[in-house]
Amino acid sequence: MRAASNCIKALYFNGQITACMFCEKRFIIFTVMASTTAKAVADFFLNFVHEHGDVLTNLKLQKLVYYAQAWHLALKGKPLFDDEFRLGFTARLCLRFMAGSRSIVGIPSSDKPDWPKLPRAIGEHLVEIFSVYGKYSAWDLERMTHQEMPWQKARQGLAPDDEGKQPISHKDMHAFYAKLAAKN
Repeated sequence: MRAASNCIKALYFNGQITACMFCEKRFIIFTVMASTTAKAVADFFLNFVHEHGDVLTNLKLQKLVYYAQAWHLALKGKPLFDDEFRLGFTARLCLRFMAGSRSIVGIPSSDKPDWPKLPRAIGEHLVEIFSVYGKYSAWDLERMTHQEMPWQKARQGLAPDDEGKQPISHKDMHAFYAKLAAKN
């Protein structure tokens, strides 16, 4: 992949792989830089529960990271991180950090990553996300996301057992959660 600035004939589309309509060179364009990484968000939640004597399942961790992204899009108008959520039987994070994540049900307290270096505002955002969603089980969080428009829209046309490959749209996440924020 190459930087878009090397080709002035680019089709600009935020955060997507695109190509120049004349020379067909492929590149990724991000017009809005994300604030952190999905791995840093996950590491924050892992450390947070470790310090508070709790345990996270992989599914609950993914849902917390999802809600952190969704509410950041709604409240700040930009992604918290660049990675996307892709559909499976559950909306899952198709990320570099999940490749390094444990595939066990509960992540033991001795398997704690280092605290990520995050700006204060992001740390406060993540604590608020945990204070709202941390009380729910992984199963509850999964049911909640499955009833919400971004997940349902991304699943349109898929059979219940079809894993799907499409990402959950940042635009849909922003629209749905911004509308919820406006109600409160």
